[in-house]
Amino acid sequence: MESTTTKAKRLYTGTVVSDKMQKTVVVTTTMTYKHPVFHKIMRKTKKYKVHDEAGKARVGDEVEFFEGKPQSKTKYMYLSRVVKAHAV
Repeated sequence: MESTTTKAKRLYTGTVVSDKMQKTVVVTTTMTYKHPVFHKIMRKTKKYKVHDEAGKARVGDEVEFFEGKPQSKTKYMYLSRVVKAHAV
């Protein structure tokens, strides 16, 4: 008996900080957590290179993306949609 279950894709949200590359945008995400010893609310940011095939995302846009098959050494995320466009 074969079981073919697909893993649900985890969606990340973040802000585009660079769109200088072709078909790639750099997105930063912020994670907040409570420090285990000092009980202070901390912020941790991480940058992801996200594959944007259509070139829809611009700097300042809030985007939603997910993890997938690696495109290159550092690019393994794919753009799902632009949540909110940056007002110019």
